[in-house]
Amino acid sequence: MSRVYNFSAGPSCLPEEVLNECAAEMLDYNGTGQSVMEMSHRSKAYEPIIQDAEAMVRKLMNVPENYKVMFIQGGGSTQFAMVAENLGIKNKKAAYIETGVWAKKAAAEAKKLGVAVDVIASSKDKGYSYIPRVEKVTGDYDYVYICLNNTIMGTHYEYLPDTGNIPLVADISSCVLSEPIDVSKFGLLFAGAQKNLAPAGVTLAIVREDLIPEPENCLPGTPTMLAYKTHADNGSMYNTPPCYTIYVLGKVLHWIEKNGGAEGMLKRNKEKADYLYNYLDSSDFYRATAEKGSRSLMNVPFLTKYSKGVADDPKEKEINDKFVKEATKAGLVNLKGHRLVGGMRASIYNAMTLDGVKALVEFMKKFAEENK
Repeated sequence: MSRVYNFSAGPSCLPEEVLNECAAEMLDYNGTGQSVMEMSHRSKAYEPIIQDAEAMVRKLMNVPENYKVMFIQGGGSTQFAMVAENLGIKNKKAAYIETGVWAKKAAAEAKKLGVAVDVIASSKDKGYSYIPRVEKVTGDYDYVYICLNNTIMGTHYEYLPDTGNIPLVADISSCVLSEPIDVSKFGLLFAGAQKNLAPAGVTLAIVREDLIPEPENCLPGTPTMLAYKTHADNGSMYNTPPCYTIYVLGKVLHWIEKNGGAEGMLKRNKEKADYLYNYLDSSDFYRATAEKGSRSLMNVPFLTKYSKGVADDPKEKEINDKFVKEATKAGLVNLKGHRLVGGMRASIYNAMTLDGVKALVEFMKKFAEENK
């Protein structure tokens, strides 16, 4: 079977060049006679792999020297707790901007741990279809939390709130290295790898050193593995890391560098997103759900003209199911929208090609003509 165009929100498509390299090295990595899957993480063969991955993160994201780069297990959802346990320790108070499911879940996790959460802005009033404007944040907060790109709702910050001396924390799971980010504007950044960086299994965390407390100064009861210092002091190898995922991550980072780095990815991604949004905005059969000025370059949810904004509307469900089924037959997979939004969603991460987006639009035109 030939390769399909995979529009999954995550785990997502990876660059074919990287997949071919991994396949070629599966049984014998660099003359070692073994797969990276089989290597000891303490071996001399593996050490350069994880060191190179960190070096490439620092290079591509221009990470300042006073920030630690860590590879941690548990996904972005574990970071919801780690952020609170490590940063919410002085005043036990934090500000959250609620722009969808993941920011809401992060706030709920902080509350469980005894951190007083102030939701200082929310876009819930319009189904999280936009990013609320927060110019400046003041107060005795330990940190301010945002989700920079909202995978489910298809929204993205086109600005950063001014938090002054309050550390800004961002979940960048679905937009990491899709565009340049000024790391110095944040106290902490984290990203699950399974969208733009690698297969599932590792989370990238970038934390300013002065924000990393001693384990005994974290919130009471914080497990050893949930203290950032545990990972920072041990080169992300306090325990066995997800070795193979980090190996693939390193290869993806080299692929990003080869294709122009973060600036190159932004140019590539803007071209893809513009092509898709321009069609949606000109169509009398489909419509994008995210408002202009808040639209993601990575995740594009859209609905048909039958939609009344109710995900379980029978007519909408019928036409959506037909769309997804026929798209799959056409080699365009994982286009079903999240249950909270309904409709369809095209995730067009770094590895998705412009040809893939053009193939999707051509299918959409054909489907619209046949179902008017």
